[in-house]
Amino acid sequence: MGIVVQKYGGSSVADAAGVKRVAQRIVNTKKLGHQVVVVVSAMGDTTDELIDLANEVSPLPPARELDMLLTAGERISMAVLAMAIHDLGHEARSFTGSQAGVITDAEHGRAKIIDVTPGRIQAAIDEGAIAIVAGFQGVSQTTKDITTLGRGGSDTTAVALAVALKADVCEIYSDVDGIFTADPRIEPRARKVPRISYEETLEMAAQGAKILHLRCVEYARRYDMPIHVRSSFSDKEGTWVVKAEDVVQEGSMEAAIITGVAHDRSQAKITVVGVPDKPGEAAAIFRAVADAQINIDMIVQNVSAASTNLTDISFTLPRGEGQTAMTALDRLKGEVGYEGLLYDDSVGKVSVVGAGMSSSPGISARFFEALSEAGVNIEMISTSEIRVSVVVAESQVQDAVNAAHAAFDLGSDEIEAVVYGGTGR
Repeated sequence: MGIVVQKYGGSSVADAAGVKRVAQRIVNTKKLGHQVVVVVSAMGDTTDELIDLANEVSPLPPARELDMLLTAGERISMAVLAMAIHDLGHEARSFTGSQAGVITDAEHGRAKIIDVTPGRIQAAIDEGAIAIVAGFQGVSQTTKDITTLGRGGSDTTAVALAVALKADVCEIYSDVDGIFTADPRIEPRARKVPRISYEETLEMAAQGAKILHLRCVEYARRYDMPIHVRSSFSDKEGTWVVKAEDVVQEGSMEAAIITGVAHDRSQAKITVVGVPDKPGEAAAIFRAVADAQINIDMIVQNVSAASTNLTDISFTLPRGEGQTAMTALDRLKGEVGYEGLLYDDSVGKVSVVGAGMSSSPGISARFFEALSEAGVNIEMISTSEIRVSVVVAESQVQDAVNAAHAAFDLGSDEIEAVVYGGTGR
């Protein structure tokens, strides 16, 4: 048997009982003859609690010291999990991200992996031990400081290690049984997707579906590493994230037209009113937002009024960065000469995703008709080859998801989705 990399989220190791249950699953995998490497997140809400502690001590904690603090959560998890495995009669060795050879850039809080040199991990599994690695962290190639990879970084750690070790598969364990056609908390008839392409998974995650971290899927796609998303609370087969050519619909030789419906309630919308319609004005607006390190999602520019030669530019962005963007744009008023700014933080985004839509006319029409029949008003529209997204009022997000899910016949006759741990991660 080959190498299997397993990643366990915080809800899977939230308490001592969870740690013991995970330890038993790891040992069972080892007994099947696999060499096992485990990446573990901080227990439960430990990371959030550490962030709260830092903010109580300092309103602006230094990024280096914050990383040093936050990585403690994963070190606790790896140590207690190794202890639990020892109690089951198997050798386990725990490693921090730096000990595991996860080399990053020097950007604290959102470091990117540059290289993985897993010599100590390979040596441990060659000697018959189970290697337990702290996720979410690494060490800077230049400063040698401890760094963190940002939210969801343990997923990325797991895939990066799997690639470096030439593992057969990277298993991502959470408290749901796989990837579903919609969030089961708002669509109870959501159906589990047996197989999904890297591209569809990237789109679903980018549009708000809390399934896998974007960087983890990008890494897996680049190196063709299969990911098995499954629950640590059951033995059910999960969802396989694989190459597009390996995805087929059951009973068919073609992929499903629509794979799922994603939603995001963390959006805000800014409208720059009365922008002079001449070259360079839009560039100045978006340069100011980019310089504030803010990612923009949808952009809509109205046709300028003939009488005034003024136009409105609207765009969406993460709600937590809304005020930063407003401040940056306010400084531009004299330079650009726009009339005003409008800010709306009560919007949400709903998207339908599916590789099959690129060869299936009428997807947008069916989506918009379903929203219309549900009384949902569309504020903005954005498309890609395998995705159609709309911005709606936040109060109408659930109605929009339910309507789209029904319109594309994505529901199951039985309740398939169970959130065992309560968080979906």
